[in-house]
Amino acid sequence: MKILTAVIRLLLGLVFVVFGANAFLGFMPMPELPHNATGDFLNAIFRSGYIYGIGACQVAGGFLLLIGRFIPLGLTILGPIVVNIVLFHIFLDPKGMVVALVVLVLWLFLMWRWRSAFAGLFRSR
Repeated sequence: MKILTAVIRLLLGLVFVVFGANAFLGFMPMPELPHNATGDFLNAIFRSGYIYGIGACQVAGGFLLLIGRFIPLGLTILGPIVVNIVLFHIFLDPKGMVVALVVLVLWLFLMWRWRSAFAGLFRSR
C-alpha cells in the first residue's frame, strides 16, 4: 500500500505542477475556445488573470505532494481546484469527465490515506 500511495502522490503532484506551470509558461498550446458558455467561462478566467492564481495554487499543492512534505497542506490547497475541475466538467464540458473523475479518485485516495490529519474537522464539539 505504501508503494501505491507514493505512486499516486507523485502522479497527482506531477499533474498539478505541470498543468499549473502551463498557466505561466504556456508550453501546451491552447485550442480555440468555443463560442458557448464553456468558452465564455474560460475566456473570463484567462482575460481576468485569475488563471495565474489557480496556476500558483496548482504548482504549490502539487509541489508539496511531489516532495512528500506537508502532504495534508498540499491536499487542502488542491481540494477546491479538484472540486472546480469536476464541476466544470459536469456543467460545461462533459466530454472531459473521465479525466476529472480520475483526478477526483486519486485525490480522495490520498485524502483517505492522510485522514488522521483531517480528523479534527469531523469532530463535533
